[in-house]
Amino acid sequence: MLNIVLLEPEIPENTGNIARTCVGFNAVLHLIRPYGFFLSNKHLKRSGINYWSHLKLKEHDSYDDFIQSISNKKNIYFLSRYGIKTPNQLVLNSKEPIYFIFGKESLGIPKNILKQNKNNTVRIPMSENIRSLNLSNAVAIIGYEFAKQNKYRSLSLTEPFKPIF
Repeated sequence: MLNIVLLEPEIPENTGNIARTCVGFNAVLHLIRPYGFFLSNKHLKRSGINYWSHLKLKEHDSYDDFIQSISNKKNIYFLSRYGIKTPNQLVLNSKEPIYFIFGKESLGIPKNILKQNKNNTVRIPMSENIRSLNLSNAVAIIGYEFAKQNKYRSLSLTEPFKPIF
């Protein structure tokens, strides 16, 4: 199972978009406090559209609280511009839960956490003209890589509502 973890998210619209993406990939969204907004924020709700009732959401009081809640820590990956692996180098078809941690928009994941987990850091390749991608776009890229490696298991391969063909 795919788990998307946002460490101290700051921008409600990004978190709302990520919540929608998590519903689309059947992923669990973990939010680690403190947040830069309230969960009742209208921008957060609007960007998640009407998918909130389908979201699997877990909240954690701190990074340490989150880490203590996980029994198998070998499948935790940290997304960073300093990452030493790329998403395609990971084997993401484990039967165990897989966690991708994304840092806050302004600072990313603290460097001390990255240094402690160097071998599990991941970088999304991009041009040298930018420092980073938008957080919600980065989550979508990782979600797609996970889905692709798992042959889209548990995802709809056809239009479920009103097929035109």
